[in-house]
Amino acid sequence: MITEFRDFVNRGNFVEIAVAFVMGAAFGAVVSAVVSAFTERIVTPLLGMIVRLEFSGWGTFGPQNADGQLTGSVGAFVEALLNFLIVAFAMFLVVKAYNRLKAATAEPAAEEGVSDPEDITLLREIRDALIADRST
Repeated sequence: MITEFRDFVNRGNFVEIAVAFVMGAAFGAVVSAVVSAFTERIVTPLLGMIVRLEFSGWGTFGPQNADGQLTGSVGAFVEALLNFLIVAFAMFLVVKAYNRLKAATAEPAAEEGVSDPEDITLLREIRDALIADRST
């Protein structure tokens, strides 16, 4: 059982997934901080000016904290939803750029009219001759 576990851990895929997970967690923390700051300091105030609402105090409810402020807030939910939408859109753009780069660096498809190598042509002729002999 220990040998099987060691073999499992030593597989390339497992190590690659572990590294990707750690990098994703670190990247996620940075992106979360940046997007939260962007949403709280730019997007939410702009929406507040347009809609004439203050999102931070919008729909407060629940028990009070030590400062006497209510802990629940619909505005906080709206800000979290905006954060999610911004991150989702940014990830969409990253994946789209990656797919475009991958398609640009991929090998071009085989062109029509390009002949196969000589050995492939010879093997096909032999195959076709064997099939014709069997059918007669």
